[in-house]
Amino acid sequence: MKLLTSLALGGLLVGAAIDLQAQAPAQPPAPAPSPAAAAAPAAQVPAGYVIGAADVLGVVFWREPELSGDVTVRPDGKISLPVIGEIQAAGLAPEALQAQVRDASAKYITDPNVVVVVRTINSRRIFVTGLVATPGGQALVGPLTVLQALAQAGGVTEYADSKNITILRTENGQPRVFKFNYKDVSRGRNLNQNITLLPGDTVVVP
Repeated sequence: MKLLTSLALGGLLVGAAIDLQAQAPAQPPAPAPSPAAAAAPAAQVPAGYVIGAADVLGVVFWREPELSGDVTVRPDGKISLPVIGEIQAAGLAPEALQAQVRDASAKYITDPNVVVVVRTINSRRIFVTGLVATPGGQALVGPLTVLQALAQAGGVTEYADSKNITILRTENGQPRVFKFNYKDVSRGRNLNQNITLLPGDTVVVP
């Protein structure tokens, strides 16, 4: 009699456990992170941006960590990747470089999945020199006018000739000079002088 009771009790416990498992909601498997999620861009990429020398890029291969990493574009415009070797990067948009890396890696990886992201933009810079509080280079990650560049440099100093500021630019190998009168522009006059700067421009405050 005791044996029958024990068997019956055991059957009830097993049945209850099965019912609880059936009632518990199934947990969906956690989605695998995408390459883009694993390597979000660290830099604000301006419209029309192309890669240049000294820019830092992240090259992330999905499920291939030994091939992934950050690389700096060399002065010759190339990057070096493990196994794959050298690839021309300067002059390309990130998407175009991504396609080239994917094609090159297809020789070594079946169905490669790679993402190229921009970590730091060092190639797009303007320079403010002369009598400003903080002369030096400034990263150009978006539209920037002469007045804004001077503000980022801490403004002109007390003894600056702010009426005769010049902007030096090279276009198609030829030098160009633009004039900028700080006092006029800061008072809302002759605003056409407040041009948008381009990579490589130098603002000179005498």
